[in-house]
Amino acid sequence: MNNMRPPIERHPWPPYIPDGARYLFLGTFPPKPIRWSMEFFYPNKTNDFWKIMGLLFMNDREALWDSASGRYDLAAIKSLLDHEGIALWDTAMAVRRLKDNASDKFLEIVEPIDLSALLDTHPTISQIITTGEKATGVVAAQASVDVPPIGRPLACRVGTHAITLWRMPSTSRAYPLALEKKAEAYRVLFPERQ
Repeated sequence: MNNMRPPIERHPWPPYIPDGARYLFLGTFPPKPIRWSMEFFYPNKTNDFWKIMGLLFMNDREALWDSASGRYDLAAIKSLLDHEGIALWDTAMAVRRLKDNASDKFLEIVEPIDLSALLDTHPTISQIITTGEKATGVVAAQASVDVPPIGRPLACRVGTHAITLWRMPSTSRAYPLALEKKAEAYRVLFPERQ
């Protein structure tokens, strides 16, 4: 019988935080590199995150996809993030993949984000948006609050920082909600887009 624990995997990227960012989107951890269409957050081409952003900000689910290369357009993505003041990071800095995939259900978080330290260096961030239940649990634990319902903002504190925590629907294709419905749920974060 093999009692070997899976190896610890460290997060492959630093956070992406534009100057003056107001929003911080937090997932759990990237998929395995074989699933990446780019070396950046939400790299799996079947994940709905960039399609949602395309619908919200450009009214086009494919706006951030480069069909010629079969990859996301990283320059266009970073331009959008910079313009809208959106930062990206994840809640796990190190994990064990218990089933050799990216499913939150089978990720053991070995080292969580130090959210208070991140907010110390980026005090303009006031809205924290989690894109799944496990990520929300990490933030809620650090804020000493219960996990809020999907789509309902929760005012709380992380360290000395007052934030609004939003738990949003998972952007994973496995989450049983149509892309357009996910985009509508995320639209509440950007009332000027309604």
